[in-house]
Amino acid sequence: MDSILVWFRRDLRDSDHAALCEALRRGRRVFCAFVFDREILDALDHEADRRVEFIRESLVELDAALRTRGGALLVRHGWATREIPDLARGLGVAAVFVNRDYEPGAKQRDAAVSAALKADGIAFESFKDQAILDGDEVLSQAGRPYTVFTPYRNAWLKRLTDDDWYPHQAGSGVLAATPAADGVPPLAKIGFSGTDLRRLGIVPGMRGGRQLLADFLGRIGRYRQQRDFPAVKGVSYLSVHLRFGTVSVRDLVAKAIAAGAFREGGEGAATWLSELVWRDFYFMILDRFPHVVERAFKPVYDLINWQAGAQAEDAFSAWCAGRTGYPLVDAAMRQLNSSGYMHNRLRMLVASFLTKDLGIDWRLGERYFARQLNDYDLSANNGGWQWAASTGCDAQPYFRIFNPVTQSERFDPAGKFIRRYLPELANVPDRFIHAPWRMSSVEQSACGVLIGRTTPAPLVDHDQARQRTLERYAVVKSPAVP
Repeated sequence: MDSILVWFRRDLRDSDHAALCEALRRGRRVFCAFVFDREILDALDHEADRRVEFIRESLVELDAALRTRGGALLVRHGWATREIPDLARGLGVAAVFVNRDYEPGAKQRDAAVSAALKADGIAFESFKDQAILDGDEVLSQAGRPYTVFTPYRNAWLKRLTDDDWYPHQAGSGVLAATPAADGVPPLAKIGFSGTDLRRLGIVPGMRGGRQLLADFLGRIGRYRQQRDFPAVKGVSYLSVHLRFGTVSVRDLVAKAIAAGAFREGGEGAATWLSELVWRDFYFMILDRFPHVVERAFKPVYDLINWQAGAQAEDAFSAWCAGRTGYPLVDAAMRQLNSSGYMHNRLRMLVASFLTKDLGIDWRLGERYFARQLNDYDLSANNGGWQWAASTGCDAQPYFRIFNPVTQSERFDPAGKFIRRYLPELANVPDRFIHAPWRMSSVEQSACGVLIGRTTPAPLVDHDQARQRTLERYAVVKSPAVP
């Protein structure tokens, strides 16, 4: 082809980029573009959104990297379904190349763009980039998608070859610049304002991803033992970089294999690789079972009657604000609200608490996370919430209900994480930090805490809530249910 336009979306890097490398193999000249899509941005409910700033700063680095190679990044603000066909026509390209996106809305957008391009005689091609294996690459012996993770993971590992994680290599094509590539607009020009990314220590772009990966590789051997403890630096913190593609998942798989994922003694690397397989699994579920966006993966669970009314609304507000009275739940929610990040173990805990202690619809929690998380990804967020609510594929059985006190005792034994985000409990003795309401009035006074005044009393009694949950979920085993 004479010229190709590469449309960047959630793949904000210039190396090991499937669509870009393919374009440089098949095109003589390659243009690059990104659209701040108003279909997405106009739906955000506040101007100071860390994700938009992360994208913007990552684009600045990407544009600079492309310019050192003779190209540049064309950046537009508008509706992608209009901007991309307009750009393609104006540049006179033969094709638009993209990396695949598995979200239903993104697939509809791409179909609309493809149709508009086709009307002008311009091709539209997509490539696998954010997943290691997708489409029909991992199927059961019956030729169907897996709906249980463990057999999926086993088949994924069996199917994996070196070609699946080797980096993509660019061809001999040339990156092309154009006078229309006048840099990345400031946030204010697209209707947003700056946030606290720098204060939080979040470094956007490829540089930030490289720094985190290098740091984690020095700790990967301890990952299996430390990953469940929120007060410990045990995880990679790469989720936001995976979300926006400032790191390559192929590179992460390669690093896991090099660290011993398939060798004896490489339990840390093997566990981390398994987490990357979970990511592919949830992409596949969203791709093949798009009804999960609005409904339970298992239809029978749509029959559950969730709590509703003023009392439920108040309980949901308390959960959002981190005022449930259960310290680890509240500390996790305050971490989310103040930083846009939550440790994965705590995501499971607070989701279980909302759905099974408070009896509130998982979709409300999922939407709250969607607004708050820096690393929000529809597939993983939906999969995680449906797992915790027992409505999803390979989910936690409904009768297994996290106890917020015992979870706290197990995963934050000294209350270090709790005290970091609930400073009002700083002087509570270790033996009461997980359930401060168990202190006598004298003990409360001694540490400057008054249950119901300086810190909330528990919204619910866990044992009683557990019984109500078992009754609520009994509908799924009713003889009247087919």
